[in-house]
Amino acid sequence: MTQKWPRFTGCLADIARVAGDEAALTIGRALGGTQVYFPSAPAADHWLSQMVGHEAAVAIGEELTAGIGGIRIDVPVGQFGHAESLRAKVDRMIAEGKSERDIALTTRYTTRGVRKRRALLRERQPDLFDI
Repeated sequence: MTQKWPRFTGCLADIARVAGDEAALTIGRALGGTQVYFPSAPAADHWLSQMVGHEAAVAIGEELTAGIGGIRIDVPVGQFGHAESLRAKVDRMIAEGKSERDIALTTRYTTRGVRKRRALLRERQPDLFDI
């Protein structure tokens, strides 16, 4: 399974592997930054089953607990934290062609930070003429 979000860490990476990226995104958005109890075999009416579907919830429970018993896990903030959200906003404004000054004033980044972010994004994008 190809992962669209390479920044999954901790239990979110495990969840993405067994239940898919959407399940990890859903759990990360809703519960990132908190400690959560995951049962080894969630019931169909359990919050996890209701959040991601029963089949995915069972796969998550088995993966995170090794089938032994429930476990409390700190769900990482990952791309759902403030810094990642702000970087995503800067990236979006860069893609829209906004000026460095406008981006800095809107996001409270420095213009130097915007230039560095723009340079990083250019490095990541493959040049179509190099194929």
